[in-house]
Parts: sequence; C-alpha cells; structure tokens
Amino acid sequence: MTQPSTAVPPPASPSSPSSSGLPDAGPPSGGPAGSLAKGQIGTFDLVFFVVAAAAPLTVLAGVAPFAIGIGGPGTPLGYLVSGALLVLFAAGFTAMSRYVRNAGAFYAYVARGLGRTLGVATAYLATLSYNLVAPGVAAGFGYFASTTLSDLTGAELPWWPLSTLCVLGTGVLGWLRVTLSAKVLGVALVLEVLVLLVMDVGVLADRGTAALDLTSFDPSVLASSGGMAGMFVLVIGAFTGFEATAIYAEEARDPERTVPRATFVAIGFLALFYAVGVWILMGSFGTDESVSMARSSDGPQLTFHAADRFVGPWLADSMHVLIVVSAFAATLAFHNAAARYLYALGREGLLPRRLGRVSPRQGSPVTAVVAQTAFGLVIVGGGALIGADPYSEIFLWTNSTGVLGIMIMQALAALAVCFFFRRDRCGMSVWRVAVAPLIAFVGLAVLSVLATLHFDLLTGRTGAVNAALLVPLPVVLVAGIVVALRIRRTDPGRYARLTEVDVERD
Repeated sequence: MTQPSTAVPPPASPSSPSSSGLPDAGPPSGGPAGSLAKGQIGTFDLVFFVVAAAAPLTVLAGVAPFAIGIGGPGTPLGYLVSGALLVLFAAGFTAMSRYVRNAGAFYAYVARGLGRTLGVATAYLATLSYNLVAPGVAAGFGYFASTTLSDLTGAELPWWPLSTLCVLGTGVLGWLRVTLSAKVLGVALVLEVLVLLVMDVGVLADRGTAALDLTSFDPSVLASSGGMAGMFVLVIGAFTGFEATAIYAEEARDPERTVPRATFVAIGFLALFYAVGVWILMGSFGTDESVSMARSSDGPQLTFHAADRFVGPWLADSMHVLIVVSAFAATLAFHNAAARYLYALGREGLLPRRLGRVSPRQGSPVTAVVAQTAFGLVIVGGGALIGADPYSEIFLWTNSTGVLGIMIMQALAALAVCFFFRRDRCGMSVWRVAVAPLIAFVGLAVLSVLATLHFDLLTGRTGAVNAALLVPLPVVLVAGIVVALRIRRTDPGRYARLTEVDVERD
C-alpha cells in the first residue's frame, strides 16, 4: 500500500501537480471520450436520490416491525443513535468531498486516504455491493407488485415479469438525463412520506398523548434490550444509500456546497422520520402490545394494521400500492449508483474501458447503464428459472451481502478521512476531520462485525447459505488488492494516476 501525500492538496486542475506528488500525466491512455453531464443535480435532487434509495415506506412497513420485535421498546432511540453515528461520519465525509469529486466515491476516498491498493479493493467491493442491491430490490418490486395486484384485483401474475419491467424501466431512466431520475424519485418520495404522515396523524387524532411513550427514548431501556445488537444491524441498514451524494459530485451544481448540504439533510431527515414514525407506530397499540404484535406471526403486518384501524382500509390499500412505488424508486436510485461505479472503474481501466463511455447527448454512463441492466435481468431471470422466492431469497440475500459491503466501505472511508487530513486540516476543526470520523469508524466497524455475526437476521438463513453469501466480500477485496499490486509492479505511472480523474480534470 502506498502512503498518501503528507499534505492535503487543493482540488486538482490540469496545470497543477496531482495529489500523488507526481507530475500530472492526464487521464489513462485509451480512456473514454466524453464525461458525465456537469451541473445537472441540485441539493434537493441529491436528497431525493438518497432518501428514495433508503425507501422510507419499505423501511417503516416492511423492516421496522422486525426491528421492533428484536429491539423492544427502545427501538425508536436506536434509529436516532444510528443517525447520530452517520452524522459523525458525514462530518469527515463531506470535508473530504471538497477535495475528492469522483463518481467512484468510496473508491476515491479510500485511495486518497489509505492508499491506492486498498482503494482499488474498495472499488471492487463497491461495484459488487451496489450491483447486488439494485436487482435484489427489483425482485422485491416484483413480489410487492404481484401480491398487491392479487389482493386488489384478484389477478394472479408471476413476480418475474413485473421485476423484468422494473429492471428495464430503471435502465431507460438511467440512460436518460439524470435530472429525469431525480424528478421521478421526488414524486415517489413525496407520496411515500405523505401516506406515512396521514397514518401518524390518524393515530395521534385517536389516541392523543397516549401514543407518545417517552420511555422509548430512555437509554437504559435500549441498553437493557437483549436484542440490541441485532436491532442495530437492521436499523443501520435503513440508512443505506445516503453516501450516494458523493457518487453524483461530478454531476452536481456547486458540489462543494451541494454534497455536504444534501448529505446532512438526508441523514437528518431519515433519522427523525424513522424515529418518530416507529415511535408513533409503537404507540398506536401501546408500546408493550406493539412489541408483542411485532414478535408474533402477524408482525410484518403491524404498520398496515395501524393504518387500517386508525385511518381506514383505503390507507392500508394505498400503502400496499405505494410500497411498490417505493421499491421502484429504490431500484432506480441503486441502479444509478451501481452504473456510476461501473463507469468510474471503466474510466480507470480497472474494468473494461468501454464501461467508461458516456452518451454525448444524455451525459449519462450509457455502457455502464446497459451492463447494470443486463446484470439485473440475469439475476431476475436466473431466480425465475430456479424457482427462487423473490423476497425471502433474491431480495434478502442480495441485499444482505450488498448492505454489509456498503457498511464496510463506510468504515474504511471514515478511517480514510483521518489519514487524509492527518498533516494538514486545511483550516477545518480537529473535531470534523479527526475525532468525528474516528468515532464513526469505530462505530461502523463494530456494526459491521455485529452484522456478520448476526447475518441470519438479514438473510433468514443459517449455515452454508450464509457462508456462501459472505464469501464474495473478502474474495473481491483480495482480488482488488491483487489487481492493484499488479498495476503498481507493471505500470507505476498508471498506478500513480488512479483516482486522479476528478470533475475538474474531465
């Protein structure tokens, strides 16, 4: 692993030295013509990408009941604690975003802070993680769409044609200008939030302050829960996708301001929305009764039962429809993120260079979009052929591996911030560039270990299945290290230029 430079460089320009300390040799030979469309994405566009990827309705209707059943009365506080940890991560993450604007995001962050060898390993891990999550959520879309269609109309349609339409639809939107994706995600997000707020208002109108049990925010209640570790595994996954703000830095308007604002707004919104939503959900039937219901065989229906009882069947039906919309929005957000990692690695020559090609008309990573779409079709088609369950197998298994991979990358990125600013804080406080990211690293590392130890909570399986789902993570990390070391040995100049293709350089 090479050591990063001893001082933090300013954002690179064509006439300035690279951050590696070597003369600028320009982009790798044979690189793709064109670059991602600049200045397309504003702060709220980024927020839509991030929050839509987190899929708040899917979290509160599909995941929160499981978290409540494991974590007990203190679960709402668990969402706030997780949000606070990610705010600490974001403090350093956004400080570094002033100097690293690369569609490879975590790849570039880790390479600049911890060395290019570990950076390349992180790049491969990121590519695997995001490309697994996108088709997994598409399978979830097919499951939700099929069951909702059956419940509302009686029509029986297999899940896989619906998932195929989802993959193709997100592929088309990914190929078009990124601003269109932002508009689609914005509409989906507003609808998701609105339906959940209607439920909250209905509960409060019926139960009043009886629905607001303050003991849920008592740290001792959370600490006394025997399932606290397992609960945090589920809760931290609810924020997955917030780091996508950095992925779009090359396409953002005024990224020095846009990326930090969007990151903090997204984390803050998700933490408060989740915590308050789960708190009121638990208060709808009374905290103890809600925990008992969440632990029963009917637990997954807890949110729908609350909507039906305190507002009406129409709201529960609306939630069933909008959870399909939520799954599509999440698929689109992760598709875009996965395609940009493929693009960034293709541009660097770490994957076939044609992946780094950009549509001259749309400004989108067209070849990467096609590749990610094709991969999604393979996952959906393969699952259909072997008769896999779209939710309990394809969705849960691909997302369990992908989310754990993203958590590991977050931990590495937090540590990278500490090393990046170790000699020169560039006028920023020691809290922002050293203390906060170090705390975040420790917290995320602990959560990654807990997620590995409690992987059965994510997959619903044990033994060989979990081992098979965990193995790809160390395999791609080792593969990345091997590739990086080979490049360093055979082409030192190219190795020195890795991650140097930033927005200013395109």
